[in-house]
Amino acid sequence: MSKVFKPTESELEILSILWEKQNATVREVHRVVQLTKDIGYTTTLKLMQIMHEKGLVTRDESSKTHIYTPCFNKEKAQEQYIGKMIKTLFSGSTSQLVMQALGNHNPSQHDLNEIKQLIKQLENGK
Repeated sequence: MSKVFKPTESELEILSILWEKQNATVREVHRVVQLTKDIGYTTTLKLMQIMHEKGLVTRDESSKTHIYTPCFNKEKAQEQYIGKMIKTLFSGSTSQLVMQALGNHNPSQHDLNEIKQLIKQLENGK
């Protein structure tokens, strides 16, 4: 991953499409983005070109239609963002982050079970 990982909100949207598809053309990404935003094809193209320059995606230029692939996986991005969020927004407190997330959102029973299992694993590991 690039040392300075600071994608914009629009770039994160494109990255999440690429993470789901693994790789895609600008047209494929644009079709998905257009479902939620009124955005022109050339805007999507320019964003993806900038992302390539920033090192967020690679571009296969071996054919007329360029194929873009993310340079890092979703989990790595989540790890970096969560770490930064905990440090800056929650003063280093993971419990404040978890309480905020669980208090303001309705986790499913499946999510709660996974959280409980993780807590048990963490307690047994210490």
